[in-house]
Amino acid sequence: MARRNPVVPYSRDYRQSPRWGMGLPPRRPPGLVARVLRRVLNPVFYLKAVIGLAMFGLIILPSIADLTNAAMKPVQAADETCRILRVVDGDTVTLICAEEGMQSARLVGFDTPEKFSPKCLTEFLAAERAAWALRTFIQKADRLELTREGVDQYGRALVRLDLDGQDVARLMIRAGHARTYRVGPRGSWC
Repeated sequence: MARRNPVVPYSRDYRQSPRWGMGLPPRRPPGLVARVLRRVLNPVFYLKAVIGLAMFGLIILPSIADLTNAAMKPVQAADETCRILRVVDGDTVTLICAEEGMQSARLVGFDTPEKFSPKCLTEFLAAERAAWALRTFIQKADRLELTREGVDQYGRALVRLDLDGQDVARLMIRAGHARTYRVGPRGSWC
């Protein structure tokens, strides 16, 4: 009896993947209308659009506004010039000063809703409005003055900010974006 040879001879055809659908006509790519319709009917398209708009509205646009204020509006402190680099929320800003460097500062005399630990959606939306109101007040002011009043329990500098001779606390309270605050428990914004 003859033995079969277990070695398969090499050929390039063995390396190629099998061609499925041989003999069928090639598929034409879908037309423009079909591609647009497929994209519009896909829910992932809307999810990406919402995420993109949220990133623009909550991150990019505030950053541009803060950098514009920082470039255009120097803040006069007692013995140095500072700049408000960023509005964190309605009562907290990031300052950059020549001597102190970059530091977080709490504006005294008022309290605004919390942006980073809100208890409800209403508080978050009120915090966004308060932050934009503070940015607008800073942008509209011609003269900004800063008075340091110590440091709070979180290590932030306590500062009083005057915009054109008016305390920013009074402006924020009058506009309805803040409450008077001294020391003690805070009320709910929900």
